[in-house]
Amino acid sequence: MKKTVLFVDDEPHFTSAVKRALRQEPYRILTANSAMEALRILSEEAVHVVVSDERMPGMTGSEFLAVVRDLHPETLRIMLTGYATLEAAIRAINEGEIYRFLTKPCQAQDLSQVIRQALAYQEALEQSSRERQGEATPSDASLLMDELERHHPGITRLKMDETGAIILDDADLGLSQEPPPRGNRTDG
Repeated sequence: MKKTVLFVDDEPHFTSAVKRALRQEPYRILTANSAMEALRILSEEAVHVVVSDERMPGMTGSEFLAVVRDLHPETLRIMLTGYATLEAAIRAINEGEIYRFLTKPCQAQDLSQVIRQALAYQEALEQSSRERQGEATPSDASLLMDELERHHPGITRLKMDETGAIILDDADLGLSQEPPPRGNRTDG
C-alpha cells in the first residue's frame, strides 16, 4: 500500500507547488487549505504524515497538530512554516508533539528527505509494535518450519520432558521394533 502524506496550508498556490514538486515521490500526496478540511480528510483517509503550516485562519498549525495527535496518534506530524518564531516552535513541539520543524522556503529535495525519514521512522515504530504484540512478520526460520510441516506433517511437533529436554519417540522417527512387512524383497 502506498503511504499518504497530507499537506495543510491556507495558501493554495503553496499546496499546488508542493504537489508538483513532489509528484515523482513514492507516496501519495493530499492537500488541504484549512485545518477543518484536513480533519475531514483525516477522518476519511489513512494518512501517515501530516505537514502543516503554522499561521492559518481558524486554527493555528500547532492547535491543528495537537488535534491530530489526539485523534490520530500514529500519524507523524511536521511543521513547515514561513513564520518560524521560537514561540511557534515550542508550541508545535509541546502541543503537537511534532516529528520535525521546518522553515519556508524549503527545498523540495530537503522536504522529500524529511518525509522519507518520517515514513521510515513510522515503519520502524509499526514493526516494533507488531513484534511487541506477537504479530511480527514471519522469520526465515518460521517459514522453513511451515514448509517442513506441509511436506512432512508432524515433523515439527516436539515432545519435551519436565526439564525441557526433547524426547524422541522411536515411532516418530520410523524406528519401531516391529519387523518390516515380508514380501518380495530384493536384496542386492
